[in-house]
Amino acid sequence: MAFIQIIEGHTSRGDEIEALSADLEDRTQGRFTVRRSIRTQDRDDPSRFMVIVFFDSYESAMENSNLPETNEFSQKMMELVDGPPTFYNLDVVEDKTF
Repeated sequence: MAFIQIIEGHTSRGDEIEALSADLEDRTQGRFTVRRSIRTQDRDDPSRFMVIVFFDSYESAMENSNLPETNEFSQKMMELVDGPPTFYNLDVVEDKTF
């Protein structure tokens, strides 16, 4: 079953988050289990963001979560956000394309 994680938070340092994410992708090449990632910014509150991360399965997400680079990324990310982010861990129960 596919799995999606949504990370919601606030920051004024979006460019730094983008650079940090690119660095993670480079350093985990071949071991990174993310299939797709979308970073959004709220039109009404530009400091509010959501990152939507797609995995093949929950197990795949946990494999990615257990990479040392992911742990390091998470620690650095906490320095770039205003307060702790909120995480939503979602099993995909239906996926339609129109």
